[in-house]
Amino acid sequence: MSLTIWLIRHGQTPWSLSGAHTGRTDLRLTAEGRKNAVAVGRWLAGRKFSLVLTSPLSRARETCRLAGYGEAAQVEPDLCEWDYGDYEGRITADIQKERPGWWLWRDGPLHGETVEQVGARAGAVLARVAGAEGDVALFAHGHVLRILTACWLGLPPDCGRLFALGTATVSTLGHEHDTRVISLWNLPAGETP
Repeated sequence: MSLTIWLIRHGQTPWSLSGAHTGRTDLRLTAEGRKNAVAVGRWLAGRKFSLVLTSPLSRARETCRLAGYGEAAQVEPDLCEWDYGDYEGRITADIQKERPGWWLWRDGPLHGETVEQVGARAGAVLARVAGAEGDVALFAHGHVLRILTACWLGLPPDCGRLFALGTATVSTLGHEHDTRVISLWNLPAGETP
């Protein structure tokens, strides 16, 4: 059986709505975010997973629970979002007033993690799920899941910049013959594949 990894980004939070960088701040879902999470559960329709991992942050754990997988989930610290350091809670336009031309994927956050450090954590998650005997579900955050996808494809971690990922979306990583591929990407939970 070939491994399929299901990537589920958490539902809406106040900061995802505003565009603020949300790393380690433990925000809860908005009312809309809770509806998003329930929609994820309807979309997954009780699909069975051999392993369910969730970030320890509330927004991911709550999405996992409301989607119907809370009892099966194991907390995986390496699924935490990128540590944005001094840029936590700030939007890109405000950061660029202090650092003209700043770009997260190239310049990284001040006093936070490098993209390579996030890539190392993503690689550790991929190593953990490699031995699973069936589909795996990962409930986590936008940037860490984008970086994990780049690592899955054998790309450098900063290539995560190429994969837009909205809140409450479902994506899958799998294989085509012996090649690792993206099978489904950024599908809002309210839509059908």
